[in-house]
Amino acid sequence: MTGIQFITDEAGQKKAVVIDLKKHKALWEDLEDVLVSRSRRHEKRIPLARVKADLVKSGKLRG
Repeated sequence: MTGIQFITDEAGQKKAVVIDLKKHKALWEDLEDVLVSRSRRHEKRIPLARVKADLVKSGKLRG
């Protein structure tokens, strides 16, 4: 795949990657989404119904 280079250690094991963001912007965006999602996996969740109700109450969403 052009625009992607792997950095390897002395044993030839892949340790890092360099991605040409001009060529692979969508790939980077997908990777970033995964990283953000994983970083938030232990955060307290709010039920969707409550979020919608709060938005309606604040006038930001029509009920």
